[in-house]
Amino acid sequence: MAEPRKIVVVGAGLGGASAAAALRERGYPGEVLLMGSDPRRPYELPPLSKGVLLGNTDEPDWVHEEKYYGEHNIRFTPGVTATRIELGARLVLDDAGGEHRFDRLVLATGSRPRTLPVPGGDLPGLYTLRTLDDALKLRSAFTAAERVVIVGAGWIGSEAAAAARTHDADVTVVDPVRVPLANVVGETVGGVFRDLHAEKGVHWRLGEQVAEITGGPDGVRGVRLAGGEELTADVVLVAVGAAPRVELAHAAGLELSDDGGVAVDASLRTAAPDVYAVGDIAAHFHPRYGRRIRVEHWANAKDQGAHVARNLLGENEPFLASPYFFTDQYELGCEYRGLADPASDELVVRGDLASREFTAFWLREGRVAAAMNVNMWDDGDALGALVDGRATVTAEQLKTADLASLA
Repeated sequence: MAEPRKIVVVGAGLGGASAAAALRERGYPGEVLLMGSDPRRPYELPPLSKGVLLGNTDEPDWVHEEKYYGEHNIRFTPGVTATRIELGARLVLDDAGGEHRFDRLVLATGSRPRTLPVPGGDLPGLYTLRTLDDALKLRSAFTAAERVVIVGAGWIGSEAAAAARTHDADVTVVDPVRVPLANVVGETVGGVFRDLHAEKGVHWRLGEQVAEITGGPDGVRGVRLAGGEELTADVVLVAVGAAPRVELAHAAGLELSDDGGVAVDASLRTAAPDVYAVGDIAAHFHPRYGRRIRVEHWANAKDQGAHVARNLLGENEPFLASPYFFTDQYELGCEYRGLADPASDELVVRGDLASREFTAFWLREGRVAAAMNVNMWDDGDALGALVDGRATVTAEQLKTADLASLA
């Protein structure tokens, strides 16, 4: 395979910036174009719902120093959005009138917040959280608000609830689920998060549907539930998940997977010649799981971006990393590795749920499918090895044995 003369990366988030940097780190001498819609240089998203929203910092974690891109001969075009891809002509067009030919193309267009499909779901004054500007505006709103309603009890909703309580707002979280985060960690572990927030003063309205966002042209007034009750609010945050930005890929004729992502093989390659996808949009065939998975977390974007560089330069290495994410809520911090099905996997708890110092494991046919350490920080390497190796263990061993020896 001839070395490409020009590689275009569409999307300047963590995945795209990591791909561009890894190309240079691997000694690629050709042209690298990194296109980003955000006017800022690439930054990481986790601090937005943590340190920025809490008020501990006004800045995210930048992927690289501002001078990095120029020093490494990466042509970075902030505030420029790709509008069309012509696969046959190997051409990317942008909203500034530019036309960019490529030998290889990486799509790293990320996600956007999902909207709420109810009356009033498009009212001015509704908040979502995806960008640094979103986080700064929401923090200011939390600081001034008396009553906050958060629609959605997932990771963003939960972290935002913790931040709003830290700013002394009265907080209500609405979600049709019975237990927050149960789709990822199950009801037992999800109950730990529910109880923590309740202790901190969060009002849960679980098992309830939002029927309407109330208000008018002057802004949002509150949230009406399906039962007719209206929850008044100064601030309403919609945190009902993220949708992959695949419009560009779809219009170009790339195959989409059942979960809405761009279908890629184990090496992150689409069916189109020399076109790859990474990060939130990549529905990646993972050899360990024998199926496509699409992961919207920080580590996945970073690791896939770095990994795809080797395949852009002629290798064909499968991406094998296990999913990983972390969260911080009040005094609770945790890390999760792997991919569990909490509805069917066996939950094993090492430590004490009540004290919020424990490690949870999910076993599938006697093998470790996932592990989550909560306020326990000494066993990260062992947990990673247990998950990556799909270690065969018993529940009793996980509860009592030295984890490093099991790994």
